[in-house]
Amino acid sequence: MNPERFSINQMTVRQLSLPDLVSHCVRLGIRGVGLWREPVREYGLEAAARLVREAGLEVTSLCRGGFFTSDDRLASHRAAVDEAAALGTDTLVLVSGGLTPAYPDLPAARARIAEAIGELAPYAGERGVRLAVEPLHPMYAADRCAVSTLDQALDIAERFPAEQVGVVVDTYHLWWDDRAPAAVERAAASGRVHSFQLADWTTPLPAGVLNGRGQLGDGVIDLRAWADLLERVGHTGPVEVELFNDGLWARDGAEVLEETLERFLAV
Repeated sequence: MNPERFSINQMTVRQLSLPDLVSHCVRLGIRGVGLWREPVREYGLEAAARLVREAGLEVTSLCRGGFFTSDDRLASHRAAVDEAAALGTDTLVLVSGGLTPAYPDLPAARARIAEAIGELAPYAGERGVRLAVEPLHPMYAADRCAVSTLDQALDIAERFPAEQVGVVVDTYHLWWDDRAPAAVERAAASGRVHSFQLADWTTPLPAGVLNGRGQLGDGVIDLRAWADLLERVGHTGPVEVELFNDGLWARDGAEVLEETLERFLAV
């Protein structure tokens, strides 16, 4: 895979400070970074934007907006859009939210998610930011994301212009679904593949499962097949590696970054 398309998601090496992450990216020739709102706010939004801009890095996405079922405040969602625009990225990843007392079942939660995206999409479009709906593996449906398949995400996204709302294709969340390749083609046909992320699936899953994303090549996902699929449908954008993994976080961050780039190239 073309190394110029590699982007490191900040969560993969969260043990690195933002300046250290940027410095190591420059050293290794990495051109893209996916950032997270919490560490960006901690460092300072304007300072973070200046840091990555002066280093010549592209911010390939900002994570995350959403959790619409537990936060009905439009202003808070608009703030995420504003932060993405300030960082110079055109992609805000949405983790849409799970079941809550206000939305206690999947139909109600999904209806609220679509409604909230409809409220936010025009605002994002005016600022050059695309909302990228990320379907999460069904094991997260109760507490994090009621959108579990790429088809479900597209059913929401297709209500709005493609330049405003699209989807995230994340191997960790979609590898199990035999309908996902056709859904990728569906998304690409309307220009809605706004982000492509890689992570592997390893077993046994850790307690809590959230931090179980495997390093590339350590698990069962045919990552090369996914990369080939995305290239075949015409996706030429960045490819982010986003790993939540306690074992990786316990190691030296620069070493993990180098290893992740090597694994990406091996795919």
